[in-house]
Amino acid sequence: MSQPIGQTRWAIAEGYIPAYGNGPEPQFTSHETACLLNTSDQDAHVEITIYFSDREPVGPYRVTVPARRTKHLRFNDLSDPEPIPRDTDYASVIASDVPIVVQHTRLDSRQAENALLSTIAYAGND
Repeated sequence: MSQPIGQTRWAIAEGYIPAYGNGPEPQFTSHETACLLNTSDQDAHVEITIYFSDREPVGPYRVTVPARRTKHLRFNDLSDPEPIPRDTDYASVIASDVPIVVQHTRLDSRQAENALLSTIAYAGND
């Protein structure tokens, strides 16, 4: 049995999906990604809620991260209950039924000189 690491609640306070990109798709599509790491022996059932500055939250978006696996989840691909709008500031809260680790990454390819940002998400108290 592997020793799980991480927390069950995470927050990414900064979110923004640029409306367009520069370069071949899908590799250079501007996007936001949550990298989810599950080191436990159980599948992680994850729910994501999206918060906005000018309207009510949306969610939950549901995803499963299999035991002892990682999933790189593009926020651009989330569609149920609704797509996340482009060119809109948002934040996200990620909840899991087993401890996971969450890292946030953005590729901004609006210019030919791409920008990549990555940071660990904020881990809430369990």
